[in-house]
Amino acid sequence: MAVNAQHSCWFWIFFSVLFRCWTIATGQIAYSVSEETNPGTTIGNLAKDLNLNVQDIEHRGFQIVSGPNERYFHVNLKTGMLQVRERIDREELCGRSSKCTLELEAILNSPLNVYRIEINILDINDNAPAFRNSKIYLNISEQTFLGQRFTLPSAHDADVGSNTVKNYKLSPNEPFSLDVQSGGEQSVSAELVLQKALDRERQAVIHLTLTALDGGKPPRSGTVLIIVNVIDVNDNIPVFTKPLYKARIAENSAPGTSVITVTANDPDEGLNGEVLYSFINHDNENIINVFSINSLTGEIFVNGVLDYEENPAVEIRVKAEDRGSNPRASHCKVIVEILDVNDNSPDVSVTSLINTVQEDSPVGTIVSLINVKDGDAGKNGNVQLNLLDSIPFKIESTYKNRYALAVNGPLDRESVSQYNVTIIATDEGSPPLSSTSVIAVHISDVNDNAPRFPKPTIVVYVKENSHVGAVICAVSAFDPDVGDNSKITYSIVRSSFKSALVTSFVSINSESGDLHSLQSFNYEEMKTFEFKVQATDAGVPPLSSNVTVNVFITDENDNSPTILPPYSEHGSLNTENVPYSAEAGYFVAKVRAVDADSGYNALLSYHISDGKGNNLFRIGTSSGEIRTKRRMSDNDLKTHPLVVLVCDHGEPSLSTTVSIDVVVVENTGDIQTSFKHVPVKEEKFSDLNLYLLIGIVAVSVIFLLSLIIMVAMKCHRTDGSCSKYSAPVITTHPDGSWSYSKATQQYDVCFSSDTLKSDIMVFPASYTPVDAELISINGGDTFNRTQTLPNKEKAVVRFTEGFVWSTAQTRQSDSASGIK
Repeated sequence: MAVNAQHSCWFWIFFSVLFRCWTIATGQIAYSVSEETNPGTTIGNLAKDLNLNVQDIEHRGFQIVSGPNERYFHVNLKTGMLQVRERIDREELCGRSSKCTLELEAILNSPLNVYRIEINILDINDNAPAFRNSKIYLNISEQTFLGQRFTLPSAHDADVGSNTVKNYKLSPNEPFSLDVQSGGEQSVSAELVLQKALDRERQAVIHLTLTALDGGKPPRSGTVLIIVNVIDVNDNIPVFTKPLYKARIAENSAPGTSVITVTANDPDEGLNGEVLYSFINHDNENIINVFSINSLTGEIFVNGVLDYEENPAVEIRVKAEDRGSNPRASHCKVIVEILDVNDNSPDVSVTSLINTVQEDSPVGTIVSLINVKDGDAGKNGNVQLNLLDSIPFKIESTYKNRYALAVNGPLDRESVSQYNVTIIATDEGSPPLSSTSVIAVHISDVNDNAPRFPKPTIVVYVKENSHVGAVICAVSAFDPDVGDNSKITYSIVRSSFKSALVTSFVSINSESGDLHSLQSFNYEEMKTFEFKVQATDAGVPPLSSNVTVNVFITDENDNSPTILPPYSEHGSLNTENVPYSAEAGYFVAKVRAVDADSGYNALLSYHISDGKGNNLFRIGTSSGEIRTKRRMSDNDLKTHPLVVLVCDHGEPSLSTTVSIDVVVVENTGDIQTSFKHVPVKEEKFSDLNLYLLIGIVAVSVIFLLSLIIMVAMKCHRTDGSCSKYSAPVITTHPDGSWSYSKATQQYDVCFSSDTLKSDIMVFPASYTPVDAELISINGGDTFNRTQTLPNKEKAVVRFTEGFVWSTAQTRQSDSASGIK
């Protein structure tokens, strides 16, 4: 007994060590744990076995992937220990399978790692053997020969391995002994052996107790009461042709299909020699219910649905019993092997690790885990996975029937935001069976697209004098990204125009892209300016693009015409003399004006607004020349005050006036150039006025002296002919008037070179002036009505924005120009 106790102690020490040990299989970690282990029991140090830091487990979100086995285990993130979560019943999970393995998958993020864990559930002796019935009745003839065997029903034990039924014991008695048979892989069976002839007269009923013992430590047992009725007469038993029959049948065989025929012979005659066949239910399983037997012929038929996946082989015990008054029986075994048929389609289960995949994910990024099961065996259970259509994903084999869906090409959310990945699982059976599973893979956005403007350049037209703060334009950019990556803000790229920052001209709404003016623009000062607008998204890092905005200021009629000398002096009265003998059409004077605007806003017309002079004088609406309508009469006044109205063609039209008194003189000797000053109110002359007057006189004297010297030098160096220059400042009406304009055209302006006061005539550049009749009044009050100037005596006057004059019409050289 001491030796047995010692062996028992060492066995439990070995069992404990085996419980704590773990092994690393190819591609996985394996642990072992006994069933019925208390929750909270530590199975193994998972952090140590996976070579992980305990801190990394919690920080990187170590977790067991959801599955059917997840509820039994959990990982303590503080210690890294794998522990039992709830009670584990091996018999409930694996039935009578010799091996019970639970598979777990765990993931660790940042970076993503997948671990596979196998937990072998060890059986403990928690189930006692049990018989189907509590009593067994045996009818044994007293003429039964010694050594006659009687098959006893087997006990059922839900445990496996060493914990299942290993032995039978019979209660002490004289006539019977127990023969326990162990068929290797077959179950243990017991037979009752008659060792002593029965004597019904001495003992008609024998009560025996059969005890079934399992191999647990300590062993568990179950009992059944055997009641033996001793009868007489029939002394021969049926004998089978062989003790073991074997047969094969496909699992898809229809009910009624013949499996095998067993035969037993009984040498007795009459009813004692007629044999009836039947099945013996030797345990609690109802496997043999899928078969039936002809009680007269012994032919076994299919009576239900055969399933290789549930039971690849069935063991049937057949009893042959005669029909004697005291029937005698014998038994045989029939092993039916179920042949597999490809009747199970592959079963695909998918575990998604991440909900979305970034569009910049590298090749090899794992998206989902795929588990494939096929209940068939052999080639019928071999499964191949394929993807439907050409998509940037691939399937990788990880372990046995485990696969991973990984990225296999570039992803672009702007092109495809979601992939419905169709997985086709096909087995190698004949014909092959297949199943499909669809995985929705969402592609998340990254900031890989800069905002885009519809055009590289935007042209904006802004009216001058527009209100400050008015919206002059709205720029808009499009970003194909989503979320913050497509949220666009607008800004003006810092730049300058004519030494001024563009941001002093315009501002931009950073959200809407509306451009607002920060000042009222003046076409005459600035006609155009350019700047860049930048659109920047809110991605990380942000991306941006620029668009060039060209702003053109459009002219408005905001400048009144300006009278040119000699009639432009403020506060003075202009006077012109006309001889009494002047004919109709006599040239009196010419009013010249310019307009700082352009286009039609600078196109001028002249009118006499005072009705008193309309009957005697007329004015060219385009030229501004004042001429007489008729000859003078004695009833005409000696002095004719004229008010000349100069209007532009803008909307609305602006105008200015000049007053001219035309004095009629009797002879030409009285004609002189004079100005009558309009009486002004005398004011006290201050020192400031004196200084201003001195300064103006000094500047005027210097300017006049310089002008005279330059004219003299030019006249000395040239032959006095007219020259032509291109200055884009003078425009003319078709009938010969002139006005200030921004248009780029060239005109020839000729005047007499030997008179103090000259009429200026403007010709287009392409027009060759002929000898003209000019009217001039010299300083000696001598009136010359007509003087013909030769071509070489003409001079060209060019007006620029500063009204610069130039002379000489000849094109011999650029140095022969007038005064600049």
